[in-house]
Amino acid sequence: MKSRITNKLSSLKKSGEKAFIPYITAGFPSLSETEKLIHTLDDLGASIIELGVPFSDPMADGPTIQKTNEESLYNGVTLTDILELVKKIREKSDVPILLMGYYNPIYQYGLKKFTKDCEKCGIDALLVVDLPVEEAAPLRTELKNKAIDLIYLLTPTSDVHRIKLVKQYGSGFVYYVSYTGITGTQKISVAEIKKNIKRIQKHIKLPINIGFGISSADDVKRLAPVADGVIVGSALLKAQMKSGIKGLKTLASDLIKSVN
Repeated sequence: MKSRITNKLSSLKKSGEKAFIPYITAGFPSLSETEKLIHTLDDLGASIIELGVPFSDPMADGPTIQKTNEESLYNGVTLTDILELVKKIREKSDVPILLMGYYNPIYQYGLKKFTKDCEKCGIDALLVVDLPVEEAAPLRTELKNKAIDLIYLLTPTSDVHRIKLVKQYGSGFVYYVSYTGITGTQKISVAEIKKNIKRIQKHIKLPINIGFGISSADDVKRLAPVADGVIVGSALLKAQMKSGIKGLKTLASDLIKSVN
């Protein structure tokens, strides 16, 4: 059973195009603005939307995403609210949606109920940052026979054993972290990334999309040829903080034009 994400990335590959995957925080600064943003990004041509679930201790995320998480939680946004939002979006849009978050809210929600509700509302993939592939069997079991991908992270320090585990259990695509550290804080080395992606591709045939540290059209132009697509989060959220939907839309439009 193929997900929207698998179909989308396969279609892009056939046409020789790269994926642009924007990250936004659900509920920042409000759920109504998140809804507008998703439709805006879909209209601009985003390949997949990475929708962040706010969490009180987002350890993999830098100060920008942390700040948006805090504001969303302060506004009382819950995982249930986010799933209802996606259900509403599905009335008008088929854009693939990847739900990114941390394990504790999912565990508290209940794995069986969570995966069923994700399927009902139209979530296409999950990325659980603090749930390594070695510990994800219970979640994988609940996702069995559902068209929902489980995305795993690989980093510059991932060894062959970890790469082979992701090959065995991952689906949709591989999220390649361009450097070790937190999001939105460091510069990236294209040569180093290219070398590491080639190393991963020796073992994994899934598409590979690069995230962390990509903030400008120049970054996108340099990195898109190296992989199957790019993921941008902190830079878009900074633009949103400064100028709202208009600011994020302007930057996203520039980045999308730079992908291919």
